[in-house]
Amino acid sequence: MAKKAFLTALFDEAVAAADAHAALAQNLPAQPKGRTVVVGAGKGAAQLAAAFEDLWEGPVEGVVVTRYGYSCPTRSIRVMEAAHPVPDAAGLAATQALFDAVANLGPDDLVVALVCGGGSALLPCPPAGMTLEDEQALNQALLASGAPIGVMNAIRKHASGIKGGRLAAAAHPARVVSLVVSDVPGDDPAQVASGPTVPDAVSLTDARAMISARGIVLPEAVMAALTPAPMPDDAVFARNEVHVIASARLSLEAAAQKAQALGVPAVILSDAIEGEAEVIGQMHAAIAREVITQKRPFTAPVVILSGGETTVTLRHSDGRGGRNTAFLLGFAQGIDGTKGITALAADTDGIDGSEDNAGAFADGGTAQVMRAAGVNPADALRRNDAWGAFDAADTIFCPGPTGTNVNDFRAILIDETDC
Repeated sequence: MAKKAFLTALFDEAVAAADAHAALAQNLPAQPKGRTVVVGAGKGAAQLAAAFEDLWEGPVEGVVVTRYGYSCPTRSIRVMEAAHPVPDAAGLAATQALFDAVANLGPDDLVVALVCGGGSALLPCPPAGMTLEDEQALNQALLASGAPIGVMNAIRKHASGIKGGRLAAAAHPARVVSLVVSDVPGDDPAQVASGPTVPDAVSLTDARAMISARGIVLPEAVMAALTPAPMPDDAVFARNEVHVIASARLSLEAAAQKAQALGVPAVILSDAIEGEAEVIGQMHAAIAREVITQKRPFTAPVVILSGGETTVTLRHSDGRGGRNTAFLLGFAQGIDGTKGITALAADTDGIDGSEDNAGAFADGGTAQVMRAAGVNPADALRRNDAWGAFDAADTIFCPGPTGTNVNDFRAILIDETDC
């Protein structure tokens, strides 16, 4: 099997392990005496809703919101679309629709929350004193800050009327069961989509300290509107349940098993790697070179797998690409001229940042191909134009929307045969 085809097969296996139907089938709650209402948000929310309809025995109603272009047919659950990663007016309407869906429920009713990555931007809900424009400015400032996803979501929760468990609080006294597809390092369900139905113990004081420590500049209206989110010990959450039904860990384990079946030993570095994308790429490159030159810490042939969520500090507002291509551009420079290394870095939701690709491929000759095409890899990184560099090298990876999201997928094949 060709090396790119091998890496693509591992990506496909990782995505399949987070399949909505299979994940939900093992985690369905008990039937309630009353109504069953589904709410949800994220890039895979429509697929989760459709799968839930297929699996649920009984009437169901509700609404979910997904990114533009990520919808799929459903029967009784309404699917709405909104903007990602910067929220828009359609997101405001979707947020209100979710609140309307859980209004006036009783203790015998069940709310099933289908939550996955991307929901933070899809559910804008500016509190008193803030506008949609303020929330857009907040998202843009956080995305440009380079802060880890946990920090960004902690701040968002205190500047929102829906995040940080507030949607679940609005559904009380109905029981809320949250079924979460995790796209965050560590698989903390309170961090996924900023936890609309899952409260978090991070206080307002903690959030303000994060803003200060990282020097994040937010609009005055946002700073003035920050309010405490409900705490996990609040009585309104006492009957609720939370289950992580798919995650980067499970997907990486599936990819590792696929590699073994194809005859290549696999190792998983971690499913929770965070940090500046290009720096993490350079670190992975150093490990790959060590295998080639020093025969340690692993023996070739081997495929090295990792996941998590890196970040990109934006220096140019017109940059193209996302964290996976930024990772891979740092990686490509780190293995420049080294034979026997081929890598794929891609977002499991099928879209990496600003363009329509999930990621890209790179090997020891990629940086030279870029230079021959008139692109300096280091300059491309400085300009936040990793997509442009890989487009010039003709190694962009475009599987299209996958219907799920368990964060970054990185696979580095080290095999000196047929170099």
